[in-house]
Amino acid sequence: MTDNIKSLSFEEALSELEKIVRGLEGGQLKLEEAIASYERGAALRQHCETKLSEAEARVQAIVQRSDGSLDMKPMD
Repeated sequence: MTDNIKSLSFEEALSELEKIVRGLEGGQLKLEEAIASYERGAALRQHCETKLSEAEARVQAIVQRSDGSLDMKPMD
């Protein structure tokens, strides 16, 4: 299950997570379906957090030089 999640973009994962949340909030799922949805939602949430952390690290690596141009700071 998580292998196919790893191939999702942030936007795709977030969209699917939003659908799962709406389904769980609707309260119409059977118990086993709700548990499976919750598990997938937790994996999607983790995937989104990882993608956001990666993006944040990339943004923080961009530094502005004194002349106003942008440069990439080497990542540790």
